[in-house]
This record gives sequence, structure tokens and C-alpha cells, in this order.
Amino acid sequence: MTRVSALTIASGREAHLKNVIRGFQAQTHPPVELIIGVMQDADYTDLPQTDFPIRQIRVTAPELPLAAARNTVADAASGDVLIFVDVDCIPEPGLIAGYLQAMEGQWGLFMGEVLYLPKGATDDGLDFDRFAGVAVKHSDRQGPPARGIEACGDYRCFWSLNFAMHRSDWQASPRFDEAFTGYGGEDTDFGRALSVAGTPIWWIKGGRVYHQYHLHCMPPVHHLHSVLRNTEVFAAKWGHRTMEHWLYAFELMGLILNTPRGIVVLREPGPAEFDLCEQQGHMPYANSRRVIDKLKADHALTTAERTAAVERAQKAMLLPAAE
Repeated sequence: MTRVSALTIASGREAHLKNVIRGFQAQTHPPVELIIGVMQDADYTDLPQTDFPIRQIRVTAPELPLAAARNTVADAASGDVLIFVDVDCIPEPGLIAGYLQAMEGQWGLFMGEVLYLPKGATDDGLDFDRFAGVAVKHSDRQGPPARGIEACGDYRCFWSLNFAMHRSDWQASPRFDEAFTGYGGEDTDFGRALSVAGTPIWWIKGGRVYHQYHLHCMPPVHHLHSVLRNTEVFAAKWGHRTMEHWLYAFELMGLILNTPRGIVVLREPGPAEFDLCEQQGHMPYANSRRVIDKLKADHALTTAERTAAVERAQKAMLLPAAE
């Protein structure tokens, strides 16, 4: 039987982490281990009992060391296949089996399905039949193929929420760049580095996780400064910025200005921006497009014209403004 290492990283979110563990305990193809990259000063306690060992490895820094934590747990893994699941995602019982079926005879990076649960969905425990009935897809992310696997032609689609690699492919990969600290950019950078290296990225049907509801801001005004720093780290490496949709939203809110000398912070986000961007109780996920559409409403334009105008404005954030 193929040896699979389950991997996650966490800071806080104890209730979410326990559900992740319960999801891995319910797997039809069990992992040989779960490794947790602990981005806080103390290990987790009172975790659910499992038939596989759980290892906690402390990875701490002044800001969330997301890239370093993912590298650490992957390097420590012993399995032939590594499956990364974020701490707010519950793996359904067929997640590992689904990945193994899709990955057989293939190499590269594989991205499984993500569905979003509404508020309160996990209050009565894990009921995967119920989850399947109430969870929804993200409106702005590509869905899985109807069956099997499908090549992903745009590295920007990579999202570390739920993905897998053969251990040998991970060891040959460029790894997550630890110059990215705090929130934002490290996923896109990893996808770009894989693409440049010629490593294929795949969507798969299966490998599903259920994203647990939690309050969040999107665009992430609560991470304004790390997003700005990391987009310039990306630019220094690849010649242009990334996260342009967030930058454009910050600009529309009057938080930043793109100048010929770079992005200037005009003011800090306040209650109005947090109210605008924060996920509401009826929303299974926060959505930057909703905020941009609200800020840039122009009813004189058709939907296609409005979409094209937003895409042009976002693209302009990739480089400093012209003189």
C-alpha cells in the first residue's frame, strides 16, 4: 500500500485542526503520519486519537512563516506521497484514495477539490453526506474536471489549500520561497517556479476537502502590509508584481497609490474597510470580486465591459505607474 504523509500547518484554530485530524482518521486509505507545522509558541494538546502518529514541529517567526512551515513539514515527511491540507479544510474520507488514483503514473503537482461550508455546518460533528449537500464552490475559482485529471495551464491558479505531490517530485522542486513572510504571494511564486521548471500542475476530480467557515476579510485588508511587501518580493524575482486584484481593491479603497516609484500607503484600513471586506454570516466564503464590484459599480457598462475594465485596471497594478 502506498505510504502517504498528511501535512498541515496551523496557528490557533484548534477546533479546525481537530476536525482536520478527524477527517484523516476517517480515510479509506489511511495516512502513515500527520505532521503539523506549528506556527505558535506551544504545541497543540488534547488532540483526537488516531491510528497513525501525529508529529508537531514548531516553526515560529515574528510574522506567519507560511512558506517555511510548508517546507519544514514536507521535508520531514516519510511517505511516498505528500498531501497538504490547510488547517481550515476537512478531508473527506476518500481524499487520499482519490489523490492516489489520479496520481498513478503521473508526476507534478495535483490540486484536489475544495467546497465551502456555511456557518454552523460542523457544529454537530462531521457528517460528510450533509457537507456534500450544503457546501458550495467558489465562484471565482476553476472547478475540477468532470472526471480524471486535467492540466492547469495557468500557474496563478495554484493554491496551497489542498494539493499533493510525490515525495520525489517535492524533493526535486524549487520549494516555497521563504523570502515570503506573513500573508500572500508564496503560493503564486511556487506555482510560477514549478511552471518555469517544466513541472506540470494538474486539477483532479476527487481529493475533496470541505473548507470550514471562519470570519475572514477578502481582500485581506488585515494583512495590508505583508501583501505589499510580498508583492514586491515577487516583482524583484519575476519582473512584475502579483496579487494585483487585491492591490486594485486596496487602491479603490484609497489605502494605497501606485506611483512611478512604487506603491505608497496613503492610510491604514479602518472600520469602514473591515466592514466592507469581512465575510458575513450568510457567506460561506469572502470574495474580492464582490468588494471590487461594489466599489467600481458602473451601471452604464455591460457586464463584459465592466469585467474588461477591471481586468485592465488590475493589470496596471503589476508594475509601477508610468511617469
